[in-house]
Amino acid sequence: MKNLKHKRKRQNGSDVVFHFINYLLFGVFTIVCIYPFFYLVINTISANDLSAGGKINLIPRGIHLENYKKLIELKGLGTAALVSFAKMIIGTALTVIGSAFLGFMFTQERMWKRKFWYRFVVITMYFNAGLIPLFITMKNLYLTNTFWVYVIPTIVQPFYIILVKTYVESLPKALQEAAEIDGAGIFKVFYKIVLPACTPILATVAIFSAVNQWNSYQDTLIYITDQKLYSLQYLLYTYINQANSLASMVKNSQGAALGSSVVATQQTGTSIRMTVSVIVVLPILFIYPMFQRFFVKGIMIGSVKG
Repeated sequence: MKNLKHKRKRQNGSDVVFHFINYLLFGVFTIVCIYPFFYLVINTISANDLSAGGKINLIPRGIHLENYKKLIELKGLGTAALVSFAKMIIGTALTVIGSAFLGFMFTQERMWKRKFWYRFVVITMYFNAGLIPLFITMKNLYLTNTFWVYVIPTIVQPFYIILVKTYVESLPKALQEAAEIDGAGIFKVFYKIVLPACTPILATVAIFSAVNQWNSYQDTLIYITDQKLYSLQYLLYTYINQANSLASMVKNSQGAALGSSVVATQQTGTSIRMTVSVIVVLPILFIYPMFQRFFVKGIMIGSVKG
């Protein structure tokens, strides 16, 4: 009995050590992940000369919000932000619907030439015609310099279709069979039975799609010349590339206003880059927690058979 108690105590002690080391490692990993964004934030609200000199590491000094104030005053920022939010919301919704329906249809043996069309879609992950033919195609479809060039090409995404297809195959076939016995058609089965059951994987697809849509700026660079259709990321991309020259112009002019896109004299190239980075990242930080509880479940279900 004494040996058993001693063994239990020793096991409990080992568990304590294990949990301590486990929490310590995850705590350090969490800090490593959070610190870069924390570093950006404290440098955007600290004195710009100290930030440019690399003197702000843990505690902000000379706190101010001038960087954000001046960036918000950037010409065309409001319209660009509206375009970015619209393409993220509409594009994500269309991508989720398209991926869900095609992923479901590729599990239906009654679909004509199902294997051929599935392979035809998947092969586009590995081969494409290139940028110039893609641009010519978009131009011939009259999509260039229109809002729809942001969302229509993203509706069919092979990777997302594969995720949904794998998930649907993990669902009990009896659900669809029971609905069909009751007289439900293919669209009703999809809308009433499959779609509600696919919430985890669709939330996962929504996260991927929303992040891609929000961070994308190359579509604007390639297809758009109308400034009213500039996305926020493209506008800030051009602004961040000009940060050093703009800051230098402001400094040489002793604070004189040189244009609507020029910031105050106190700003530096470093402060501009960091402020832009924070503004671009913030919306994703709010979106991700809303879907995070579905993320792991959506990825893992269907990955193990049997």
